[in-house]
Amino acid sequence: MRLAVVSSDGENVDLHLGKGHSVYVYDYEDDLTFVEKRDVEIAEDSKHQGGKVIKACEDCDVLISMQYGFKSKVRADKIGMKLVIDEGPVDEVLQRYIDHYNFMHN
Repeated sequence: MRLAVVSSDGENVDLHLGKGHSVYVYDYEDDLTFVEKRDVEIAEDSKHQGGKVIKACEDCDVLISMQYGFKSKVRADKIGMKLVIDEGPVDEVLQRYIDHYNFMHN
């Protein structure tokens, strides 16, 4: 499973999806592996830019941010991507999602 988190610094999930100028991508099989940082060109004063972040993460199964809008949810649903709202340290956010995923699938 490929997971992405929207983060300003790579340490905290701390951005709205539409302001996600940087996304950190991880793979999870038996353990969590960092893949890469992806930069997204976001206009600071524009709204509704979640689509740019989703497009940059089309290969991801899950995209985690502090918040997202309705249009982003519709776009993610169309490509089979799950959007998740959470915030805090990246390692804790990812572990919460993995724990929940494992609980729901066992």
